[in-house]
Amino acid sequence: MSLPLMPKATAVWLIEKTALTFTQIADFCGMHPLEIQAIADGEVAQGIVGYDPVANIQVTADDIKRCEADPNGRLKLVVTSLPGPKRLRGARYTPVAKRNDRPDGIAYLLRNYPQLTETQVGKLMGTTKETIQKVRDRTHWNSANIKPRDPVILGLCSQGDLNAAVTLANERLEREGRAVPLPPPPEADEAA
Repeated sequence: MSLPLMPKATAVWLIEKTALTFTQIADFCGMHPLEIQAIADGEVAQGIVGYDPVANIQVTADDIKRCEADPNGRLKLVVTSLPGPKRLRGARYTPVAKRNDRPDGIAYLLRNYPQLTETQVGKLMGTTKETIQKVRDRTHWNSANIKPRDPVILGLCSQGDLNAAVTLANERLEREGRAVPLPPPPEADEAA
């Protein structure tokens, strides 16, 4: 069962504005009835501003009235037909601990997926074209220690993003009439 947005603030609003039982509010908000009672007594959630689930289209006013009349009734979360907000592709943050792994991931992509453009590699890895070029030319400051490693395993990009980028690159090559390169055989990975 999915929960309402900001369950504690929603519980505060339901306690203040409705005549629902603690059990009904607890079931709707995914909390324990004793926690709802503590909120009502002012022991918990002091200073939390109530969040109106009716105004935010999480529950209908008719559903609240129905449950106020029937103590055994349960509130139902309104299912919206609108999709959730789509994450915009922006700058990709790489944690400090993984930044030294980024050249390894770039080297892996350049070796195994030569059809990817520098722009695609840059978006996947969250890096600049200059860094990609330095890894390719072996002029990177740490080029002696760069070992091609799968960026998905390193946690630098997701498998879905990598597959989508490779698919786009392959389609681009087919449109241009060039052959799609095959990745090196697995034996080459073990020997390297």
